Amino acid sequence: MKRAFVPVATMLAIQVMISLSVIALSVMMPAVAKDLAIDPKLVGIFAAITYAIAAVVALLAAGPVVRFGAVRISQVALLMGAIGLALNSVALVATTVIAVMFLGMAQGPINPASAHVLSQRVPREYFGAVFSLKQTGVPIGFALAGIIFPQLLGWIGWRGASLVAAAAAVATALIVELLRKSLDTHAAPGKTGPGIWHSIKFVMAHPQLRVLGCSAFVYVMAQHTFTFYLVTYLYEHCHLTIVEACFLLSLSQFTGTAVRLVSGGMGDRIPRMQLLGWTGVAMTAGCIATGLLSSDMPFWLITLVVMGYGAVVISWNGTSQAEFAHLSPPGQAAPVAAVQTALAFMGSVFGPPVFALIASTISYRAAFFFVAACVLAAAIWQITVARGMRRAAAE
Repeated sequence: MKRAFVPVATMLAIQVMISLSVIALSVMMPAVAKDLAIDPKLVGIFAAITYAIAAVVALLAAGPVVRFGAVRISQVALLMGAIGLALNSVALVATTVIAVMFLGMAQGPINPASAHVLSQRVPREYFGAVFSLKQTGVPIGFALAGIIFPQLLGWIGWRGASLVAAAAAVATALIVELLRKSLDTHAAPGKTGPGIWHSIKFVMAHPQLRVLGCSAFVYVMAQHTFTFYLVTYLYEHCHLTIVEACFLLSLSQFTGTAVRLVSGGMGDRIPRMQLLGWTGVAMTAGCIATGLLSSDMPFWLITLVVMGYGAVVISWNGTSQAEFAHLSPPGQAAPVAAVQTALAFMGSVFGPPVFALIASTISYRAAFFFVAACVLAAAIWQITVARGMRRAAAE
C-alpha cells in the first residue's frame, strides 16, 4: 500500500478540483440567475447537459487513457474545466451553456483515469477503502465550493469567482505535471484494446455488474438532485439565505465524505452489493425527510435532516466503483469503469430535469418523493440479488 500513496493523493487532488469546477455554477446559481434573468431551476437543465456530455466523454476516454496515460488525460480535463469556468464569467446565457458543455468534458474522463491508475497499484483487498478515498474528492470539492464561493461572491462577484476557479484548475494541471512521468508508466501509445463496445456488452451480460450499473444510474439521480438543487431548494422553499444554504451544502458534503470512507472499508469486509442495497434504503428515508422540510421548521432540524440525507446519498459511489474494478477482467479496469461512469452520469442527465419538471409543475415535495421511490426500487433489487448470491454460494 505504500506505493499507492502518491497515485491516490494525485487522483484525489484532481477529483477535488474537477468536482469544485462542476458544482461551481450550481452554488452560484441564485446570483447567476438574477443577473442573467433566468429561472434558477434551470440548474437542472445545465446539470443534464454537463452529464450527458460527461457520459459520452467517459466512454470515449477509456482508449486515450490507456494510450496516453491517465494523468495526461486528467490534465486535459482540468484545462477543459478552466475553459468552462472562464466562459461562464462572460455573463451571457449562450456562453454559460457552452461553459456547461466544457465542464461535461472535464468531468467525463476522471473515473476511467483513476481506475486505470489505482487498479494497477492497489491490492484488491483494499479496493473498497482506496476507491472510496479517491471518491471523497467529489464531496470535498463540493464542500469547498460551498465554503469558498459565497465568500468570493461577496468580494468579487460570481464573474470574478468563476475566473478564480478557472485559474485554480490551470494551476492544478501544472502541478500534477511534476508527477506525470512516474504515474503514466503504464501508458501504451500503440495499444487500442478490445474497444468500448466490448466492455459495454461485458457489463450488460454480467449479472452483478448489470445490477450495479443500473442501480448507479438511480443512485446518481438521488445524489445529484440533492447536490445540485440543495442550495436553490433551501433558498426558495425553506427561505434560508444563500450563505446558510451553502453552509448546509458544505456540511452535508463533509458528513458524506466521512461516511463514504466508512462505507469503503465496510465493502472490503462484507458483500458490497448487500451494503449498497441497504444504503439505498437509508437514502430513501433521507430523501423523504428532505422533501418534508418547510420554512417554518427550526434551522437545527433542517440541518439535521440535510446532514442525515447527505451522509448516505454521497456515500455509495466509491463502493460501487470498487466492485466494478474488482469484477473487471485483467487490464480492463479503465473501459469497464467507463461504462459504470457513463451509466451513473446518465442518471444525472435524466434526474435533474425530471426533478425540475415535477418541482415546477407540482411541488418540490413531489419531486423528492419520486426520487425516493426510484431509489427504493433499486435498493430492493440489489438486496434481492445479494441474497440470491449468498444462497447460491451456500449450495
